[in-house]
Amino acid sequence: METPFAYFPNLQLLFIGSSDSIIIREENLDTFDEFLKIHAGKYIFTAFGYDLKNQFENLNSSHKDVFDFPDVLAFVPEQVIELSKGNSTILFGDNRISEHTNAFIKKIVEDQEIPYPQISLLPSIDKETYIHQVKSVQSEIQYGNCYELNFCQQYVANTVESFDTLGVFLNLYRKTKSPFSVYFHFDSWEVMCLSPERYLQKNGNKIISQPIKGTIRRGIDECEDQILQNKLRTDRKEQSENVMIVDLVRNDLSKIATKGSVKVEELFGIYQFQTLHHMISTVSCELKPNFSLSQCLEATFPMGSMTGAPKKKVMELIESHESFKRGLYSGAIGYIEPNGDFDFNVVIRSLFYNNRLRTLSCAVGSAITIKAIAENEYDECEVKIGNLIRPFL
Repeated sequence: METPFAYFPNLQLLFIGSSDSIIIREENLDTFDEFLKIHAGKYIFTAFGYDLKNQFENLNSSHKDVFDFPDVLAFVPEQVIELSKGNSTILFGDNRISEHTNAFIKKIVEDQEIPYPQISLLPSIDKETYIHQVKSVQSEIQYGNCYELNFCQQYVANTVESFDTLGVFLNLYRKTKSPFSVYFHFDSWEVMCLSPERYLQKNGNKIISQPIKGTIRRGIDECEDQILQNKLRTDRKEQSENVMIVDLVRNDLSKIATKGSVKVEELFGIYQFQTLHHMISTVSCELKPNFSLSQCLEATFPMGSMTGAPKKKVMELIESHESFKRGLYSGAIGYIEPNGDFDFNVVIRSLFYNNRLRTLSCAVGSAITIKAIAENEYDECEVKIGNLIRPFL
């Protein structure tokens, strides 16, 4: 196995090697809790697949995951390095930097564009099927089975030869600068995640979640940007989607919060990214004493922005309406600090390469409400996914 490696560009953090790791498939989290207990006081890289939900609810997943990712992957890095203005500071591990690690660092700081491989990522369903499924979801809403459902589709390429996934990730990151981006390579899994969304952060006793609901393209200049931002800010449909998920997150956090501490710190915030504008709300709480990460997950995972409401019912409907197993998509990637704080993203805007199966995949979705126009939702997905797949064509 190649040396495990993870890179968080916004934090300029590198996790190198693995002194211990754990992979969990369809098991309860007792072994994960024991793993965390054994390695308390260390940095721990962690990734949670969407289907971890099956351990918290009476749910199942029968579709195929072409990425073949487990419910939980965690590893303790042998070395943690912080990059700052060309300098490397070792936060944990051996005080020497190997030639192998220096090669990673050089690639990151050189900031050079690499050629993309020519790969055709094809949608697993056509536009007609997508529109049919959206209308079917709206029938579920009309029958009162749910209020909002995040419907997703997958793009896949098979028999893909190994390519420079770190180089591709760096290319994409320079274009997006998404704040919760992460690259990692562990065993056969290589992940290029350009996420703009935070799932859950713990800082001391404070928990923060920042769901995104509401997306619009960037303008050609500052004037058009302002027009588009205002259009997004005042869009009743986008506000309706956002507030439904905020209410869901408030309810989730209430299960782990001290009494009366759940609050919405910002509602309908409009944030400008390199390629898109997003509507983001911030919900926080004070964590009850002695609550573990597993308990936080059980109360809040998966994130409401990737399911809809009510959460359990829409997860059942997602299984019946979507054509693929989400796997790591819609899950979370992040890390635990030595003091027990943690920060996890929402795994969206991501490319997944399994070098053993030689599959490259990505997925995209949007929130479907009763007022959604199927053709517009399809176009929104095209905008979101375009920056990921266009460079390969």
